[in-house]
Amino acid sequence: MKRKRKNYKPEEKVAIIKRHLVDKILVSDLCDEYKLQPTVFYRWQKEFFENGASAFVKETSRKKRLEAERIEALEQKLQRKHEVLSELMEEHIRLKVLGRSKRLLGSTRHAGSDYRFCEILG
Repeated sequence: MKRKRKNYKPEEKVAIIKRHLVDKILVSDLCDEYKLQPTVFYRWQKEFFENGASAFVKETSRKKRLEAERIEALEQKLQRKHEVLSELMEEHIRLKVLGRSKRLLGSTRHAGSDYRFCEILG
């Protein structure tokens, strides 16, 4: 019958590794106690030493960096929104002026009105 697999939490893995390193308990004894394969223990130990620097990274500095990146992205999005809005307002004003100019010149069906209109805008 197959034995049910135990999933250890990161804190438990560190505690087991600590018992070996600090308390000088043999790997074989730990593996027997926790029903682990020695290869599993050594893989945990390797990961522990490879990722050890992350234990000293302050959570707040990472949060601040992520927050700063988010703020920068939002500021860029807001800047682009302002640019688009400005372009739309300029176009709106230009079209309003164009409409007023057409009314001043008369109907576009009138011969030559387009020519005079272009002279006014030019």
